[in-house]
Amino acid sequence: MQYKTKGVCSQSITFDIKDHKVYNVSFTGGCNGNLAGIGKLVEGMDVQEVITRLEGTTCGFKPTSCPDQLAKALKAAQTA
Repeated sequence: MQYKTKGVCSQSITFDIKDHKVYNVSFTGGCNGNLAGIGKLVEGMDVQEVITRLEGTTCGFKPTSCPDQLAKALKAAQTA
């Protein structure tokens, strides 16, 4: 799935969900090292666990962050 981010430096997030697990997370744009690290950390994790851990994370004075956007993307994928 591809998700267009809002309010952050990255432009989009792509990922796969198989058997309620998150795989192949990749961010376009943003802080490459940090976002690659997030992708590796959540690899194989349960979708709901990733949402619970990342939802509500902010970046500086922004009301969202790339991790929060990943949580939003996963939520959107669950309802699609």
